Amino acid sequence: MAAGLISAQPKAYFTFEDRQIFNQYLSYIEPFKNHSGDVLLEKTATFFLGKPYVANTLEIKDGETLVVNLREFDCTTFVETVIALVRSVQMENTSFETYLAELQKIRYRDGVTDGYASRLHYTSDWVYENERNERVHNISVGLGGVMEEKTINYMSAHRAAYKHLKTDDVMLQEIVAVEMEINRRGGFAYLPKIKIAHAAPLIPHMSLICFTTNIEGLDISHVGFAYKKEDKLTFIHASSAWNKVIVDEHTLSDYCGGQKSCTGILVAEIM
Repeated sequence: MAAGLISAQPKAYFTFEDRQIFNQYLSYIEPFKNHSGDVLLEKTATFFLGKPYVANTLEIKDGETLVVNLREFDCTTFVETVIALVRSVQMENTSFETYLAELQKIRYRDGVTDGYASRLHYTSDWVYENERNERVHNISVGLGGVMEEKTINYMSAHRAAYKHLKTDDVMLQEIVAVEMEINRRGGFAYLPKIKIAHAAPLIPHMSLICFTTNIEGLDISHVGFAYKKEDKLTFIHASSAWNKVIVDEHTLSDYCGGQKSCTGILVAEIM
C-alpha cells in the first residue's frame, strides 16, 4: 500500500486514498460549513457510515508516528477523526495539513508526538487533557453523575497485550508513570447506568459518550457520539459487533444495560 510521510510538522503516516477521502469530505461538508457545531459533527460522523471497523490501526509503525486513516476505524479513532475534521473546517484555511495538526493536538499529550507514552491511551486521560485544552467539557456531574475513583493500571497489568510494552521495560515504566499521574487526579465523573434513561433528554446531540466499565484497571471500554433520532437517544460509533460505523439500534440506556461490564457513561460536550 502506497503511503506518504509529509515533510512539514506534524509528520504523519497516511495513504493516497486518505488524501482522496479528505478531499471528498471537504466537498461534502462545504454546504454545512456555516452551520452549528453539532450539525457539523453529525454530518461529519454520518459521512463515514458503513466504513469498516478495524482494530489496532495505529500500531502499524515501530516508532510513534501520527497515523492518519480515513478508510477504517476503531471506536477511538472514529471519534478523534470526526472531532479533528470539524475543528479543521471551522478554521479560515482548511487543508490536509490543518487536519493533521488538529488530530495530533487531540490524540497526544500537549499535542506533541513524543513516543508511545505520549499518546492518550486511557479515555478518561484523553477527556482530561482535551478538557484542559478547552476542546471538550465533561458534563456528567450536571446530569446527575458521580465520581469514579478506581485505580487505573490496565495497560501495565496486561503488558503482553500491547505490542510496544511486551518486551520494552523502559516504555512500560513510562506507561506506569502515566497511570500514576491519572490516579493522582482523584478519579473522573460519570453517569451511572441506572440514571441514563432519566437524563437522556438532557444529553446533547453529538456529545461524546464514553462507556465506563467494571473491568479491573480500566476506565472506559467504548466511545461514540450521542445521536438523537426523533424522541430516541442512541449513538453513532465504530462497532466491533457490526464491523462498521453505524447508528446503533439500541438506546444509550438499553445498550449500557445490556453490557454486563458497563457501569455507565461519561458525557462530554464538544466545544
